[in-house]
Amino acid sequence: MLAGYAVQVEHSRGRRFPEPTHPYRNDYQRDRDRIIHARAFRRLEDKTQVFTRRYSDHFRNRLTHTIEVAQITRTVAGALALNVDLAEALALVHDLGHPPFGHAGEKSLDSAMREQGLFFDHNLHALRIVEDFEQRYAAFRGLNLSFEVREGIIKHSRDYDPAEYPELAEYLLDQRPPLEAQLVDLTDEIGYNTADLDDGYEAHLLTLEQIREGVPVFEGFFREVERIYPDAADKLQFNEALKRVFNRLTGDLITNTQARLKEAGIETLAEVRGYKNRLAAFGHEVEAERKQIKDFLYENLYYSPSLAGEKDDAERIVTELFAFWMKNSSALPLYYQEKAEEESLPRVVCDYIAGMTDHFIVEQYEKHCGEN
Repeated sequence: MLAGYAVQVEHSRGRRFPEPTHPYRNDYQRDRDRIIHARAFRRLEDKTQVFTRRYSDHFRNRLTHTIEVAQITRTVAGALALNVDLAEALALVHDLGHPPFGHAGEKSLDSAMREQGLFFDHNLHALRIVEDFEQRYAAFRGLNLSFEVREGIIKHSRDYDPAEYPELAEYLLDQRPPLEAQLVDLTDEIGYNTADLDDGYEAHLLTLEQIREGVPVFEGFFREVERIYPDAADKLQFNEALKRVFNRLTGDLITNTQARLKEAGIETLAEVRGYKNRLAAFGHEVEAERKQIKDFLYENLYYSPSLAGEKDDAERIVTELFAFWMKNSSALPLYYQEKAEEESLPRVVCDYIAGMTDHFIVEQYEKHCGEN
């Protein structure tokens, strides 16, 4: 039984190209499966989350991060009596538009585009992927995903001004997204905040003492774990404390969202869409803890001197390759040369780079710009 404010698949606004009903999968389950089988989804395996494989091959990459976020999202959506199939599809697609090299790659690609009077937005790029780039079906371009998944791709993490993005008018920019989409930005934070603490500790870029001192919620749970498991190894104590942080964030997202829905008197999807603010949220105390974790990671991990060299390499590779193809468009693959006859060259070069894996873009850099 779904809540009255959940998205009902029977009331979906449908696909851009109508298709017959599937005999044993609903539309959101089909969307989930199409996303998983997409080439762009497979490429997430070789796209940096935080750490490249120089550190280890068992740290998170974009693909494993996405799977973890999908798991968290299913749990939260189920607890809130939301449409779990839609929520899972949105979690699986939420990072599809990210370029290689993590945030360093995204930053440098956006900078290159802004020099051309354009910009790069990974949500909008993900929409381009599922609408156009993926070619698996004879009847239409793209994956032909349902409206609610396409809407969630662009609206799960931010609100777009209808006046600034008239090309997105069909996606109800004057309304809030459904709760299934609202959840994803928050479950994404739960996923990467806890995972990055874990990977940072495993990589020896963060010490246990640093984390205990800089993340008060972790310190509180670590003291509890020390009392319960005084003889356990540091790593196991760390795992137990981090598990408790994870559960606190997840549990609070569920209970606080339930409380906000009740306080606002929300009973229908239309009321979710028409509400003045997003309704999925952490409580004030846990929101402050979430921000502390994020600030700690920025100060001690993401801008760590140990990672600075890789970020510099990433920015140089993206920037120089972008400039190379802008000057030498004939060196682009034939498909992209043909697209450049229909769209602006900067956008085509951006699309090409954004779709690359870390490994492939390094190969291209060595081929066209000299050794890395």
